[in-house]
This record gives sequence, structure tokens and C-alpha cells, in this order.
Amino acid sequence: MEAMTTKRNQLRAQQLIQALKQRNMEASYAATKEEALEQALAWVPEGSCIGWGGSVSIDAIGLKDAVRQGNYRVIDRDTAANAEEKEAMYRRILADCDYFLTSTNAISQDGVLVNIDGTANRLAAMCYGPRHVLYIVGMNKVVATAEDALHRARNEAAPINAMRFGLKTPCSKTGCCYDCKSPDTVCCQILFTRFNHVPGRVKVILVDDSLGY
Repeated sequence: MEAMTTKRNQLRAQQLIQALKQRNMEASYAATKEEALEQALAWVPEGSCIGWGGSVSIDAIGLKDAVRQGNYRVIDRDTAANAEEKEAMYRRILADCDYFLTSTNAISQDGVLVNIDGTANRLAAMCYGPRHVLYIVGMNKVVATAEDALHRARNEAAPINAMRFGLKTPCSKTGCCYDCKSPDTVCCQILFTRFNHVPGRVKVILVDDSLGY
């Protein structure tokens, strides 16, 4: 059964890669986390300025540790001593980064990326600022349509992230989205990325693994 799942993921990934190319985004497929890391580092030139958004997926393939140990200029938000320092790093990432590392909450089979955020620093970087955006996306995040992608973002990614951060939202208690207006809501901004105007800016590595939420 595992072999059939792998074959299915390969076939879905090849279709999705073509769909992303039609949306002016570069894409590739990695059979393992190790291969995904190798591909990511091949895409990012040494000496680049690198930052990232909150992402379990880039941690899962070892990408953050690799760039910390490599020949890169890293804006490491994880080292911020307080909220003010972290906010300053968010702004530096938007202004200075050559590569912004992230994942996506969901992606449709026809290539639409859907993301939800609270402070929206991650979404802002996806839209504008860093010269390149590199997405690491587990095949567990691929769904049929953009509507399904929004449903996944709100009912799977958002509740788990609310729980992870200890937020007081209805979804953190029930696991389901209530379209809340809680002060702690993580669903402040919703971004649909359906096309990339800047050739070569957006790159997606699809990974045959379950990564992130």
C-alpha cells in the first residue's frame, strides 16, 4: 500500500508542477525530506540573505539548521529576545531578504496556494519584499480545489496552530473553525496566491511526506 501511495503522490505532484508552471511558479518534486533539503539548498546561492516565517515544514527537512550553519546572511527571528526585536526582524526580512523560506497551509491541485495568518508578516513576505519565496510543501497539504484549500487552512492548520501557541480561541477547544472574532484569532488575514508576476520569484518543492499542519 505504501508503494501505491508513493506512486499516487508522484503522479499528483507531476500534474501540480505543470499547474504551477502555468501560474508562473517554478516547482519540483522530492521523494524524501533529505532530497527536499538538497533541492532547497541548490536553489539558494551562498551569500544570500535569508529569513523565514513560522513554519514546521522547513524545520522538518532541516532547512533552518542548514542555512544557519552555511555561508548565508540569516535574519533569525527565532533568536529575538523580545517582541520588539522580533517585529524589527519581520521588517528587515521584508526589506532585505533574498530568499524567504516558508510553507503553505494548503495548495489546490490546480496550483492555488492558500494561507491564513494572525499578524500577517508571513503573508506580507509571500506577496512582496523578499526577492524570492521558497515554499516547502508536504503532499499532505494538496487538496482538490481552492475552496478545499481554504477549508483545510481554517479547519486543520488554524486549530492546530492555535493549540500550538496556547491561544484562547473556539477552535483550540473544539478543533473546528467557528469564524470567530476572538482577540486571539489566527484567522485575521487570508491570502490566495493564484499567479506570480515576477518570473523566478516563487519556487515550490513538493515533498512526498507529511509535513506541517
